[in-house]
Amino acid sequence: MIDYNEGQLILIDKPYGKTSFQAVKHVKYNAKVKKVGHAGTLDPLATGLLIICTGKWTKKITDLQLQEKEYTGTFVLGATRPSFDMETEIDQTFDFSGITETEIKNATDQFTGIITQTPPIYSAVKVDGKRAYESARAGEEIVIKSKQVEVSIFEITDVRLPEIDFRIVCSKGTYIRSIANDFGKALNNGAYLSALRRTRIGEYKVEDALDFDRFKNSVIQAI
Repeated sequence: MIDYNEGQLILIDKPYGKTSFQAVKHVKYNAKVKKVGHAGTLDPLATGLLIICTGKWTKKITDLQLQEKEYTGTFVLGATRPSFDMETEIDQTFDFSGITETEIKNATDQFTGIITQTPPIYSAVKVDGKRAYESARAGEEIVIKSKQVEVSIFEITDVRLPEIDFRIVCSKGTYIRSIANDFGKALNNGAYLSALRRTRIGEYKVEDALDFDRFKNSVIQAI
């Protein structure tokens, strides 16, 4: 029998549309565990690996959060959205017909290594004690400070304009949505993130993770 209250590290494959908090709640309810937390938020519109810790494993959350992350996903060229992803409507469009695949692949060089980026206003970053997305949704003007992050790998895996598939390996705190927006600017165009999947955190891989139903069934079988 697995003792979740004693402490377990659980790999969850978070589905599209669910928040990281809902994933934690799912584990807490089904495993009947008191102490539980996750090691790195995934946006509701993103899928993939979420590490959830229970019991004594919650002490390792900070160390787990510092591990490098790997993502795959898709940018859409030729338009921008205020949230830098699919949460908000398109606010500007651009002609991307003259952009070549070579230019797209060369643009990744600007986003490899130590880079400076500004988190989206539709993010959980706190500004004056309030979550940025709360102010953004209320129509309030906010200014978010830029920060340095590290991108060790940024490769274009497929180009079928206006869509561009990518793989990125980066440090804690990197906003892939911001990379999407800045990538469009680097091409004198616009871009937003249409799909994102976290495939790895440190040594932990999404292939070893359980979806909501499989986790629930694993708990039942373990009792």
